[in-house]
Amino acid sequence: MADSILAETEKVLYDVEDHLAHVTINRPDKLNAMDSETYAALSAAWREFQADEDAWVAIVSGTGDRAFSAGADLEEAVEPGTVEWPEFWRTQEEQILNNGLEIWKPVIAAVDGYCLAGGTTLLLATDIRIAGESAEFGLSEVKRGILPGNGGTQRAARQLPYTAAMEILLTGDHVDAERAAEWGLVNRVVPDDEVMDTAEEFAARILSNGPLAVQAVKELAIRGRNMSLSDAMRLEESFQYHLLQSEDAKEGVTAFAEDREPNYQNQ
Repeated sequence: MADSILAETEKVLYDVEDHLAHVTINRPDKLNAMDSETYAALSAAWREFQADEDAWVAIVSGTGDRAFSAGADLEEAVEPGTVEWPEFWRTQEEQILNNGLEIWKPVIAAVDGYCLAGGTTLLLATDIRIAGESAEFGLSEVKRGILPGNGGTQRAARQLPYTAAMEILLTGDHVDAERAAEWGLVNRVVPDDEVMDTAEEFAARILSNGPLAVQAVKELAIRGRNMSLSDAMRLEESFQYHLLQSEDAKEGVTAFAEDREPNYQNQ
């Protein structure tokens, strides 16, 4: 792997098979809470996924069935009895999916158990979200006198109905999977033992499409939110022009004419 931190620690696992990457937070004894080393490894995993031309879709999850992630590991990030926050600030500085790193490949979240604080912030940076029936969500930072960093306040307000965003941000309370689905925080709620299978089914459906087109669609959808409609449509036209020059676009049309499944090469 290009990033040595991934080889040096097992706090984040990364592997790719058949164009599908699995990014796994691997601290089950800590409810997959993230200390500075975990954040660094997670950053390395996302950079690996971003650069790997053979990885077209990612699923992010946590080891075990108790938690996707309980957020930043405050026990290790803050020294009791002091007002020093050096390790906590390191968790805010890493270039990760929800903080500064632009990844236009689709990312699916597979959520078991607790998805709290930085876990929910990470969730908000994914594209498709599958939750188990017993999953719980929350941006609980205000209960500790801090705020949801790494984009938590901004993405919650943009992605959820205003009243829902204010409830989860201001109370810090947990919400169950059913409520999260009602708000649009997750796409599907499934039995706990079907979470990963469902996430992989979504991944397979995306992987059957042209990878360049999928990445272009994601980038346009995200960039266009901060543009006027006319400017966003001009950008869309530009992307379409370049996409039509690709081998994958030619393959897609040819496969349709020949009544067969396309064989995309990400070219």
